[in-house]
Parts: sequence; structure tokens; C-alpha cells
Amino acid sequence: MDTPTDPSVSSEAPAGEPSPEPAKAGFVADTMAELRRVVWPSRQQLFSESVAVILMVTLSAFAIAAIDRFYSWANTQVFR
Repeated sequence: MDTPTDPSVSSEAPAGEPSPEPAKAGFVADTMAELRRVVWPSRQQLFSESVAVILMVTLSAFAIAAIDRFYSWANTQVFR
């Protein structure tokens, strides 16, 4: 698909445009400013949520293993 080309719009930066280095510095400064706005969890909240995740992963693993063993057992009963 062809797109119309507008001669007034150029993909290259104009001669008066600053080099990419200040853009990188601006990116780092903006990133640091965003990180200062983050609401970090407390130690207690981090611990309790980590325990909840570990517990749910463990329970899910046991449930998947139980279902797998059941289907394996049923498979051996059907295809003897």
C-alpha cells in the first residue's frame, strides 16, 4: 500500500534539532521522576502478598498433579 508523501514532513531531524544524547538524558530524568511517584509496598504488605502468591502456586500445582494422576489412572483402566 502506497502512502502519500508530504514534502513539508521529513523523517530526518532538522539541522537545528539537538542530538539524541539530550533525549536520552531526558528519558532517564523522566524515568527517575516516575519512579519517585511510585507507592512502594511496606515490608509487611510485601511479605503477606508473597506468602499468598506462594500458597496459591503450591495449591495450583497440587491440583494439577491430582488431576493428572486421576486422568493417568483412568487411562490405564480404559486402555488395559
